[in-house]
Amino acid sequence: MTDQSQTNLELYKLPQTVRGMTELDRAAFSQTVTVPAIRIPTGAVHKMVKSLKKVALKRPGLKRVIEEHSEDVTKDHSGHRLLLLDPNIITSKDSFGSEEVEALKACGVTQEIQKYELKLTYENFKSDEILQAVLPEGQDVTSGFSRVGHIAHVNLRDHQLPYRNLIGQVIIDKNPGVTYVVNKTNTIDSTYRNFQMEVLAGESSMVVKIRENGVFYEFDFSRVYWNPRLSTEHERIISLLQRGDTIVDVFAGVGPFAIPAARRGCNVLANDLNPESFHWLQHNAKLNKADRKITSFNMDGRDFIRGPLRERLPALMKGSQKIHVVMNLPSLALEFLEAFRGLLGPEADQSLDNMPQVHCYGFSKADDPRRDVVEHAEANLKTSLQGQCSVHLVRNVAPNKEMMCVSFTLPRGVLYSTHTQDRDVSDEPNPKKQKCENLTD
Repeated sequence: MTDQSQTNLELYKLPQTVRGMTELDRAAFSQTVTVPAIRIPTGAVHKMVKSLKKVALKRPGLKRVIEEHSEDVTKDHSGHRLLLLDPNIITSKDSFGSEEVEALKACGVTQEIQKYELKLTYENFKSDEILQAVLPEGQDVTSGFSRVGHIAHVNLRDHQLPYRNLIGQVIIDKNPGVTYVVNKTNTIDSTYRNFQMEVLAGESSMVVKIRENGVFYEFDFSRVYWNPRLSTEHERIISLLQRGDTIVDVFAGVGPFAIPAARRGCNVLANDLNPESFHWLQHNAKLNKADRKITSFNMDGRDFIRGPLRERLPALMKGSQKIHVVMNLPSLALEFLEAFRGLLGPEADQSLDNMPQVHCYGFSKADDPRRDVVEHAEANLKTSLQGQCSVHLVRNVAPNKEMMCVSFTLPRGVLYSTHTQDRDVSDEPNPKKQKCENLTD
């Protein structure tokens, strides 16, 4: 490797003095580097920038076209500018490609390279470059985060915690619109699906305003559950609905299934145990002018199924419009399926054919996550779903942890059974029990 090549590779290496910094000092990142430049007539600037875009210098917040500032510049030179070039590509006048050479000739530009002393500041470096320079060498660096409105949510590892405030400030500086950064300090509380947060940087407001799939939501991010990575899944379920259908949302949160369904012309029964989620669900329903189509409840999921849903289900099943039951509480929803066992009982009218379609979510760390979630669903329903279900991979949550959605028509034998007559699917000799249609993204 030549000295020139080594210089190019080291060009944007930040000063060693920033290593270990825990309180952000933006001035410490400033340095002066030498980069190549080419002198072009002012009238040809636009065309040259376009023709040389592959070799032009690209750094955040940096102007590629600058004024000549040499003391030797004469009046004859006043009609020229300097175009800064990427030193990792252009090391001499012979570094230009054939197309670039032709473009230079067409504009009468001399194929000569000048050296330009360029001052780089904190604003000219990317967030990952800054964090790589600050954090200890050889350790993982993260600049990734989930964004909810103006809030950036990170999950820092132990070795990153001493630098957490600096990391928060860098994220704010480098991401327009982000004004608040929080770090999750514990796992999601299964009761209300929220978690404790530590403020890393920014203003103190946790109430966010966001738009997802054309629907507006407002909520206190610290007191409810919201996952921006579920936008596609929300849209997938909504696409299954037709005007006049009924959607029963057992764990509705702030309304990402319920409100789009209502806007689509569906009748909605939406429930959530968290009083804060219930409040924002009602608020968002009004915000989107969908409140007339939504009946909301603030109850435990099992109580909701065995109370309001049980009361309304026979009348809904007499109609011809489809009934969809959404159960998005991946850590526990599969267990809540047992609430459907004997929901109507053997004494109910069993001539009704409009059985509910259930979409139940679950996490799995098994080698075969599809089989795993179906077996858990079968265990709680006490029946086989062989040939009667589909499984959809929602997203990869973590290494070896998947979020899945199992969809099926609620078996008649489950809905009208008694607890004493429940059959245990594990007792049935069925070596090919798991044969479900597998759906992937």
